[in-house]
Amino acid sequence: MKLPTPRWWYVRENVPAPVTRALLKPLSWIWAWATARRIAKAVPVDPGVPVICVGNLTAGGVGKTPVVRELLRRLRARGIEAQGLSRGYGGTLPGPLLVHPESYSAAEVGDEPLMMAADAPIWIARDRAAGAKAAAGHGAQVLVMDDGHQNPSLKKALSLVVVDGETRNGEWPLGDGSVFPAGPLREPLKVGLARADAVVLMMPDDLETPDPDLLAVFAGKPVLVARVKPAAAPPSGPQMGFAGIGKPWKVERALKAAGCDLKDFAGFPDHAAYDERTLKILAAQAEAHDAGLVTTEKDWARLPPAWRDRVTAWPVRCVFEDEAALDALLAPLLKA
Repeated sequence: MKLPTPRWWYVRENVPAPVTRALLKPLSWIWAWATARRIAKAVPVDPGVPVICVGNLTAGGVGKTPVVRELLRRLRARGIEAQGLSRGYGGTLPGPLLVHPESYSAAEVGDEPLMMAADAPIWIARDRAAGAKAAAGHGAQVLVMDDGHQNPSLKKALSLVVVDGETRNGEWPLGDGSVFPAGPLREPLKVGLARADAVVLMMPDDLETPDPDLLAVFAGKPVLVARVKPAAAPPSGPQMGFAGIGKPWKVERALKAAGCDLKDFAGFPDHAAYDERTLKILAAQAEAHDAGLVTTEKDWARLPPAWRDRVTAWPVRCVFEDEAALDALLAPLLKA
């Protein structure tokens, strides 16, 4: 059973649930120790092509996959055979295999690889080194790895970490600094930042400037400000929205900010599977509001085929504010 992301993870001070956090602290110490040990013992494999890792310092919901899609788009637009590499989280197939959208389902290869495969060649592999070698053997000149900042199996030419820039209403993307499961961090902040070459600060489209206190956390690291922007207008008329991502409430905010007439919204755990019963409940709620159903492209990839005509997938894309700064980070890789 998948559990929703705790909202209290993303509170900086006076964090609620003190008893729960105290009980989870020993587990967070074990998690951090195990992660550090795994990284320290690993001998990264060089697949023979540059690997750009797009990872997280925290649990999901920061906009990592849109960054991967944009990097693939930019590289391929320059004539570079850039291919994506994913673990295929949520899928049953171990790989390595090249994802063909017409041949596989989200249950087999994961929702994110299935979604991205419409844009560029995407490989899934639980063994990232094996997946990278397979991609290199099929013509990849650059690999863009979706997630993997804490995965030491591959030699990385560029490591980017994506951080949520939302700091309004008491939210803080790094929480109180606690490691999972007592907080959102995958490892201690300083440790994770030390291995990063740059930070991609994913700003909400309706928030003009980053919080200076948050920028100060990344002092000494290049910070690229990016935004997830609508690639199309939300569907017209009343809508019932739903999403199963790391931070589903961000989809609700984004739909409203884009002008969607959102009558209700249902949030689900990340990568949640939508069964017939759940979808019928959502459809009934939509009918009660005389509304349509709208969700993310990632969620739409997990819908049973019979439901896809009944739900609108709202597309978004990542836009970097300073494209020249991004190009400067990529330039050494492309020359090599």
